[in-house]
Amino acid sequence: MVILEIPIGLQDEMRRAHICTGEDVWKLDVDGKLLLFSFLNFARSSPLVGSPAVSPNPSFAVEEYLVATCGLTRPQALKASAKLSHLKSPSNPDAVLAFLAGLGLSAADVAALVAKDPQFLCAKVERTLAPVVAGLTGLGLSRSDIAHLVSLSRDKFRCRSFVSNLQYFLHLLGSFENLLPALRRGSCFLSSDLETVVKPNVAFLRECGLGDSDIAKLCMAQLMLLGSNIECVRAMAARAQDIGVPCGSRMFRHALKAVAFLSNEKIAAKVEHLKKTFMWSDAVVGVVVSKHPSVLMRSNQMLQSKSEFLISEVGLEPTYIAHRPALLTYSLEVRLRPRHYVVKFLKESGLLDRGRDYYRAVMISEKAFVEKFICPHKEVAPHLAEDYAAACRGEVPSSFRFT
Repeated sequence: MVILEIPIGLQDEMRRAHICTGEDVWKLDVDGKLLLFSFLNFARSSPLVGSPAVSPNPSFAVEEYLVATCGLTRPQALKASAKLSHLKSPSNPDAVLAFLAGLGLSAADVAALVAKDPQFLCAKVERTLAPVVAGLTGLGLSRSDIAHLVSLSRDKFRCRSFVSNLQYFLHLLGSFENLLPALRRGSCFLSSDLETVVKPNVAFLRECGLGDSDIAKLCMAQLMLLGSNIECVRAMAARAQDIGVPCGSRMFRHALKAVAFLSNEKIAAKVEHLKKTFMWSDAVVGVVVSKHPSVLMRSNQMLQSKSEFLISEVGLEPTYIAHRPALLTYSLEVRLRPRHYVVKFLKESGLLDRGRDYYRAVMISEKAFVEKFICPHKEVAPHLAEDYAAACRGEVPSSFRFT
């Protein structure tokens, strides 16, 4: 049984309409909760949802409806109305809007949904939307979870395979919370055929030595991978091996994530840029890429900025960086530069051994860094914590301006 909260105005109207009986109607209990079966009778009878749709209304203006009722801007409504030109009555859209209100979507959520997927207003509540909600509730999802899914999956929510596909991905990823980040990046994977596309891809990844946990982590980062043609996935695995990361190795998942949607040409160009920027040989850059494949995902501009900072400002040797490629994955503005300022300040103030390794200060967590490099010097350098916080905001306090 699917339970939805219904706005007070609609509750009163539903009670007045006497629709709380009958087999093919929505049923409202005394607490204003809707037991979801059918919205058809109410949609036909309530002025809050729409006038009776006995015959088409030739005067129905879709664009005005989208602005006044759905909350779209005029440009959004103009674009969306082109996909709704066949609508002659507000009856079905009104029923859909009431359905969304019952799920708890805000006016802003509804406007965003309709702007992205205008044809959602054409979905049949009884035949399409209500069964999907019932199925999702059966999977243990809350009303809030379902509202998130409507907003993020949009047109996929209207697919017959939506519930079964979602059930599979929930099992694969372990929880709804793990699924949400992937959905925020796109929902196309939810419409992929499980039997002919998704499951064969998962089976192949297992053949490559990835366990279920590895596959789940990979999919959370590159969920579109599972919706790709199996030959494309095989090619991705081949590219991962071509950069020196064999199947079954600890880094294979990371390599696959890095090269999944990079062509051989783009990988070669990135390798050349790394060689030029950090003055590395072919052998050295090969080791760097195999140890930390994620460097292939960094933009050329970012790599250039980090090279200039680490080599010119910090004074690190290219070979030092090559043996510690994780340096290239940390944020320059939030981590590398602020911590360099602190370490240099402490060394120049005689508060830290000049031989202290910079990488050791960078690799530890924020909490550990503060405990080891900030807190012990509160008395002799009371401004250090404040200056460090300022540096993390992109400022350069006077105490960090070295000559």
